[in-house]
Amino acid sequence: MEQVLHNLREIIASSNDFSTVFRPLIFRLTDENDSIQLEEILRFPGIRVNDELHGQVRELVKSMHPTHKFSPMELDEAAKNYLNGLSDEYGVWVYYPWLNQLVHILDRDEYRLVRTNRNQYKITPEEREILATKKIGVLGLSVGQSVAVTLAMERSFGELRIADFDILELSNLNRIRSGVQDLGLLKTVSTARQIAEIDPYLNVTCFNDGVHEDNLDSFMLEGGKLDMLIDECDGLDIKILARHKAKEHQIPVVMETSDRGMLDVERFDIEPERSIMHGLIDHLDLNPNNLKGLTNEEKIPYILPMLGLETMSDRLKASMLEVEQSITTWPQLASDVILGGAISANVCRRMALGQFKTSGRFFVDMNEIVSEKNAHHFMHEEQSFIASETDISGKESVFPKQPSVPNQLNLETSQAEALVKAAITAPSGCNSQPWRFIFEDKNLYLIMDNSRLSSFLDYNNSASFLALGAAKENLVLKAHAMGLEVSVEEFPDATYENLAVVFRFFTNASKTKLPLAPHQFDGLSDAIFTRLTNRTVNGNKKINSTLLHQIKETGESIAGAKVLLTEDKNTMSEIGELMAKIDRILITHPEGHHGFVNEIRWNDEDANRTKDGLDIATIDLTAGEAAGFRIAKNWSVVKTLNTWGGGGVFEKLTRKCVAGASALGLLTMPGNDNRNYYESGISMERSWLFANKHGISFQPMTALTFMLHRLEHGKGESLSPANIKDLNIIKNEFYRLFSLDLQLHPVMLFRLLIAGEPKVKSQRRPLNEVLSIR
Repeated sequence: MEQVLHNLREIIASSNDFSTVFRPLIFRLTDENDSIQLEEILRFPGIRVNDELHGQVRELVKSMHPTHKFSPMELDEAAKNYLNGLSDEYGVWVYYPWLNQLVHILDRDEYRLVRTNRNQYKITPEEREILATKKIGVLGLSVGQSVAVTLAMERSFGELRIADFDILELSNLNRIRSGVQDLGLLKTVSTARQIAEIDPYLNVTCFNDGVHEDNLDSFMLEGGKLDMLIDECDGLDIKILARHKAKEHQIPVVMETSDRGMLDVERFDIEPERSIMHGLIDHLDLNPNNLKGLTNEEKIPYILPMLGLETMSDRLKASMLEVEQSITTWPQLASDVILGGAISANVCRRMALGQFKTSGRFFVDMNEIVSEKNAHHFMHEEQSFIASETDISGKESVFPKQPSVPNQLNLETSQAEALVKAAITAPSGCNSQPWRFIFEDKNLYLIMDNSRLSSFLDYNNSASFLALGAAKENLVLKAHAMGLEVSVEEFPDATYENLAVVFRFFTNASKTKLPLAPHQFDGLSDAIFTRLTNRTVNGNKKINSTLLHQIKETGESIAGAKVLLTEDKNTMSEIGELMAKIDRILITHPEGHHGFVNEIRWNDEDANRTKDGLDIATIDLTAGEAAGFRIAKNWSVVKTLNTWGGGGVFEKLTRKCVAGASALGLLTMPGNDNRNYYESGISMERSWLFANKHGISFQPMTALTFMLHRLEHGKGESLSPANIKDLNIIKNEFYRLFSLDLQLHPVMLFRLLIAGEPKVKSQRRPLNEVLSIR
């Protein structure tokens, strides 16, 4: 065994002597020096010799006489006559050191003639001569290897410069044409060897360190300027730098992405002033020094516009969401890579011959071209919560009006508007703003606006009733701040639950015998417009224990309400895991995903147009997370993730938010009907305003409790058996972590943190859309 290992190490050491060798040795026996060197090589132990020259000459003769039909015997005789008595001396002997093999082939011109014979007339002899003058550079040798080898097979260049610093690894063999014997070999050397084994006369230059700022000019210019550059490298800094250099030297750039057969062409030779990447990334930081060393997630905001979010395949979008979750990097398949090699070689050849002069982006999507039917990409259309005026008018005309009472104040228009403006600053699920205010015959009505109930989380309108309770509290506080007394009649008509409150106003308490709203929390009115709903993930500062106790007491001022708080990091982390799982369930559920897409306002234009929904700018997202959100808009992408059991990316943000919290809170009530949720809204708003008044941010995180509400009291309506199973496990763990009495109903989770005012606040609809004065 020891001798075997010794011999093995010696052979490995000697093999490493050839690790960077990629050029074969060519010998002509008519040259005396070549003969001497070849004689030495023939003494090498284990050398193998392949001599099929006669078959090559047969092909040569046949190609020279295309109109003649040779019989096998005639062709053999014609080949012998062509050789004119020569045999070993004819042609050349090529030695491949890495194979330890000697091969007898035709000399350069005849070899080229025979090898390209089947190219005609897709490539004419005249075009072949033009191509033989072209210099092509390939950056990156995954897709680039397929491009390089295909170009070599077609003999579409005179010189090929290939650059990559990486070695061939086992995971590369799913898409790179090579074998295990090349593992650990530089990709440049492996590729150059393959080309040499196809055609030893081709001129290939290897840049084994890849390209970088110091050698990019040499790669593009040394030995003559490149006629075109093929970019298949992974480094964003090099992609950008290479394009700037290509633009400077007026070299066209071709890039194939191995997804949907997408090919990108930038003709800097014809359009030297055009923006790199068609201007798609002009809005980003394009300083190559700032792009070095980015993680895969940090690359996504650059890669998405480069590849085109709307045109990427669903599988690639879904896979990008799984990067650093269940996979280490985005996937590539051999079929896509080989197709990319074919597409790129085809376009480069036509560019070199002046047959293709266009910049742009092109697709050869085999899944669409070869399919039983055209692919259907289901995309939810973004909708506003806003209903038509006809719908609103219809609701207004049927609500049960209530009588005014003696001494009731008839508000001025400005007073009614000030009250409602304060009321609508109240929070609502995904900022749906499910309210309508009507001022008529001295009464101000707060009505549920059914046209704005669209969320999957809003089971049985519970979340909307919670929002109405918060709006009611704000209105009362504002009225007191304006010197008004308020009578609050809640749910006055059992047959019309949407009528939540009738407000009646008085100048002083002695003017009526009706019960009036207490003044216990009037000091909170100056916090109504503070709105510290900060969604930043950073915080984690300890909150004064006295303030935490006061937040709890304030929330429990409503009969039956209980506020449970925890600052324990381990407990919070465990709760955060449950919340993260809920978010994953929610967004991978068809209706939950529909709500996610329609409730987020994806850009400033949408946020300003609708004045509702959750402005994506209010969410503390990294650039990669923001890109992931946009990828996840497409239901077919999420559906694909479901088939893989993926979607872990949807858990990350929740974990970060919980990790950045100072404390987590849970509001519970003794019941689960809409009246309890309405009362919860009052409790929540008091705690929220108190927290904001003392510089503490309050953020609802309601998905878990709202999903449990659907599970328990909606009997799992619209949920799959797998969802129900998962939710029951989450429920039991959640109740354990909060030591929750089974008689209490968990209404909403929230997090507290010290984070200051948010940079962007959710907008509110204008008064004329929510208030009618008759």
